[in-house]
Amino acid sequence: MPDSARPKSVLPATQVHVEGFAQVREARRSELVEDYVELIADLIADGREARQVDIASRLGVAQPTVAKALRRLVKEGWAIQRPYRGVFLTPAGEQLARDVRVRHQTVERFLLALGVDADSARRDAEGIEHHVSEATLAAFEAFLAKAAPRV
Repeated sequence: MPDSARPKSVLPATQVHVEGFAQVREARRSELVEDYVELIADLIADGREARQVDIASRLGVAQPTVAKALRRLVKEGWAIQRPYRGVFLTPAGEQLARDVRVRHQTVERFLLALGVDADSARRDAEGIEHHVSEATLAAFEAFLAKAAPRV
């Protein structure tokens, strides 16, 4: 088949492909940590201790799953566990929770501005927040600043 008759490839350039898959793998690695620190911060802000039982209930997972995740958070310096007490975030964990919360709110506001219903926007933002790049977040913010009043 002559080159001119071949259909153009739908694949992006190799390096673009590599970068995209690398970004997704990194987002998956950090997603669990981000979900946990965000929830811990929310529980504490709600006036409670972040107890393992409450975390398990809110995430819909078993307590042994939470225990394993909390060990990881402690090991990586995001949280502190105290015997017979709840979980507390380190300053690094608190900063990560703030960053994740801002990302989540930006994605949710963007989806609402597009006309997505509130329940879907909240649920979808929970997944998208971990996978969206800083450049895309900046574009969302610019769009919101121009096109939509603060939602």
